[in-house]
Amino acid sequence: MRNFDERISISAKNYADALVKIVEDGVMTYNEVYDDLTAVQDILDMAPELSDVLKDPTVAFDMKVDIVNEIFKREVHEPIVNFLKILIEKKRFVEFSKIYAAYVNRLNKINNIQPVTVTSAIALTDEQKKGIAVKLEEKLKKQVQPRWNVDNGIIAGLIIKINDDVIDTSLKHKIDKISKDLLLK
Repeated sequence: MRNFDERISISAKNYADALVKIVEDGVMTYNEVYDDLTAVQDILDMAPELSDVLKDPTVAFDMKVDIVNEIFKREVHEPIVNFLKILIEKKRFVEFSKIYAAYVNRLNKINNIQPVTVTSAIALTDEQKKGIAVKLEEKLKKQVQPRWNVDNGIIAGLIIKINDDVIDTSLKHKIDKISKDLLLK
């Protein structure tokens, strides 16, 4: 599943709750909703002009509904097509990406998954990645979903980001701290 670091509005969280309700009512499964939202987001990412039209307040509601029916009806389940129409009707389509992010965050909580970002100075081996992931899972008591980055500017060590928390064991961080301490004396 995708990781989302962006801030999510209360409105987006409320719409994500509505998507969870679709699952709780037995209409779709969590994964079906996720797959459909991902398909919509992928289409919007590939065709930004489509996204612009659906967000444009000067484009008629009926035209937007026709576009949604034409493009998404073959790609996603009917409840998600109807959900998109509601977003258009309520003039909230502009928040689709944040609603998607809020749903993914809810799904991660439901499944006890914790996305993390791990940045290292050099590319890690699969064995090193596995060892780091296992230690994080033991510490967090959750299934870890790591995203691996390489930044040779950190010189050595790791920077681990979990939600808004950052664990910085990089050599660059330690050097910066020593330099700052020396300047303060």
